[in-house]
Amino acid sequence: MYQALYRKWRPQKFEDVVGQSHITQTLKTQVESGRLSHAYLFTGTRGTGKTTCAKILAKAVNCLNPNQGDPCNECAACRGIDDGSILDVVELDAASNNGVDQVRALRDEAVYSPAAVRKRVYIVDEVHMLSVAAFNALLKILEEPPEHLMFILATTELHKVPATILSRCQRFSFQRITPPDIQGRLSQVAAAEGIDLTEDGAALLARLADGALRDGLSLLDQCAAAGGKIDREAVLDALGLAGNLRTAHLMNHIRRGNTAEALEEFSQLYAAGKGIPGLLSELSGLVRDLLIRKTAPRGGAGLMGGGYDEETLNTLGKTLTPQRLIQMLRLLQDTQAALRTSTSQRTDAELCLIRLCDESLDTSPEGLSARIARLEAALTGGAPLPTLSVSAPEPPVQAAPAAPQTLADPPPWDDPEPRAAAKPQPKPQPAPAARSQTPISAAPGSGDLFWKGLLPTLKGQLKPWIYMPLTDSANVNGRLENDTLVIYAADLFAYNTINKPDLLQIIGRTASVKAGRPVQAVAKRGTPPAVSAGAAGSVSQPDPFDQLLETGRALGVKID
Repeated sequence: MYQALYRKWRPQKFEDVVGQSHITQTLKTQVESGRLSHAYLFTGTRGTGKTTCAKILAKAVNCLNPNQGDPCNECAACRGIDDGSILDVVELDAASNNGVDQVRALRDEAVYSPAAVRKRVYIVDEVHMLSVAAFNALLKILEEPPEHLMFILATTELHKVPATILSRCQRFSFQRITPPDIQGRLSQVAAAEGIDLTEDGAALLARLADGALRDGLSLLDQCAAAGGKIDREAVLDALGLAGNLRTAHLMNHIRRGNTAEALEEFSQLYAAGKGIPGLLSELSGLVRDLLIRKTAPRGGAGLMGGGYDEETLNTLGKTLTPQRLIQMLRLLQDTQAALRTSTSQRTDAELCLIRLCDESLDTSPEGLSARIARLEAALTGGAPLPTLSVSAPEPPVQAAPAAPQTLADPPPWDDPEPRAAAKPQPKPQPAPAARSQTPISAAPGSGDLFWKGLLPTLKGQLKPWIYMPLTDSANVNGRLENDTLVIYAADLFAYNTINKPDLLQIIGRTASVKAGRPVQAVAKRGTPPAVSAGAAGSVSQPDPFDQLLETGRALGVKID
């Protein structure tokens, strides 16, 4: 009869346990010195070796020929514990034996001396599932245990175990096993079983195991059932993860801002039977991996989800800032939470994709932070600021010749960036001397238009009772005067509502993003003065270099 790999290759000695040397070395020393506790509590996530170490410890304390704290696995005691013929070592599942009657029966039986070995050992798995009455019944035997009795409790949810139980046990915390350790063990098992497992296949399985070696062995068992070489592509096919490439393709459209292509990709996935919650969850996992790589490029390798290769992650993350990734992750999580009560999940998902493609449509603080980060990146990289004045056209700049391609071809889903073909440019003509260069912000009525365009952006950032007075055009009007947005309030109530430092700071930040330069918001009592055409025409064009310096300092960018 075929035996699963995780059962066949369960460690039989402490030294075979992977990734828990801080625990196994202590247990070996206790067994060798005879300084054993009557109760142990093993905690940690699934598949990290809690039950395995409990069984090894039960054999070690009863072994007739121990070897430096390890069981020999050859004596009658070790073999009897392995095959279950020795009834003095009992393994219980608290999930199905969680009643007080079962624990009372265990307590009554525990007082008797063992018949075949030195120690009577009770291994209680998932002990947090016991009822309150069962815990109280267990507490009595833990307070005054007989000399021949040992309890080994295991749990994945430590916070559910009462403090009275914790204080009477030696506690050992099992860590998640690192991907390199899992990869080494999988390669060792594959070589012994005659499984053709490649290095990239083992690395992918190790990441997918998520710190649990048992899960890694189960995944290897599933892939081996298909036969043939187990490389990265075979793992993706066998585990049904080939669709991750479609998710990466969708993410590629999002990062490029291709709304139409993203919606088309989503429509194809939906038509193919892809569930909307699952798709958004996969996107969230991908964005999380990109964020970890961006913020912790070295130490975050062990935190990666494992569903995407390095080339894909490098391509998708090269143009995304941490602020942009945080905005995307927050938007995806909010949409996922709202799906449970949604009347149209597809519509909600499409709205989410539209806002993911264009962060200017996201009026949340994360969306604003993403737009500010994009401006900072443009300033730091030397990109020109948006033109804010109506002036004569500048001479066109000839496009530089394209550099020869030296890198490897991009992934098949990574469409090349569009390139504009170079066209012959006419000679620049001097601007007419009579035409004045007038900034838009100083033109008649331009402040009113700027204010009207700013109001919808403020709606999602302000409370309704604060936002409503701003929309009362009879009493409140805004005008952009150079680098200052002056908000005129005709009555005292509106003035007192607007003249708050926090509110003016929010309005100023939003106006800065819209104007493309630092803008300060101030409140004034009264109505905006009329602006004459002559006054408007007398305003001169600000110096572009000074404008760049002021914008950089306001955004915290150091410019020498």
